[in-house]
Amino acid sequence: MSKKNNNTEMVEVSVASERAEAIGGVLIAFFAALMAISQMVNGELEEEMMIAHNKVVNYSSWYQSKSIKESLKESELNYLENLINTGLISEENKPKIEATIQATKEKIEKYNLEKTEILIGSSHVGEAQWTQDLNGELGQIIGVKEWETLADEYDIATKKFDLGMLFFQISIVLGAVCIIIYDNPKLQKAFITMMIIFGVIGILMSTYGYSLAP
Repeated sequence: MSKKNNNTEMVEVSVASERAEAIGGVLIAFFAALMAISQMVNGELEEEMMIAHNKVVNYSSWYQSKSIKESLKESELNYLENLINTGLISEENKPKIEATIQATKEKIEKYNLEKTEILIGSSHVGEAQWTQDLNGELGQIIGVKEWETLADEYDIATKKFDLGMLFFQISIVLGAVCIIIYDNPKLQKAFITMMIIFGVIGILMSTYGYSLAP
């Protein structure tokens, strides 16, 4: 009788173990698929982040070039005003110098407006202040600060995806261990439980990262 009971218990253990292995295998496939999707989305976000970082560099250089031109015009304006103040300019030539001074002031103002638009973007300066065109169109400038904000948002989102994929990887490893373990349904069940917990955390982190993406 005892031998029969032992055989029955062994059969039950074997059945439970096979069931655990089957569940572990399905969960591994499920979380591996989710991880692959997360990697694909994360790759796209990282690409957008790199584009944003490049735009920050490019637009910052553009801003600096406008600053240099503005500084040169300011130096020119100071020189012309000092020239007028010295009294060395004849009355005959004075109107020409004054016209040049006025044109220089307008140029300085234009550079200042362009710098502001490049720095904060067309949407923040208002249509009346649009001065810098992009590919022949006004109002198309995304400012340096806007690109910086986008780059930061993409960076935060990709970090959440990285964490999500880490939890997916841990979940898959736990599933593999569950399959390797034989004749210990209780331990297999514990690994399956941990696998599900880590997998769900991976889903939550990836979803959160996606919600943070611009």
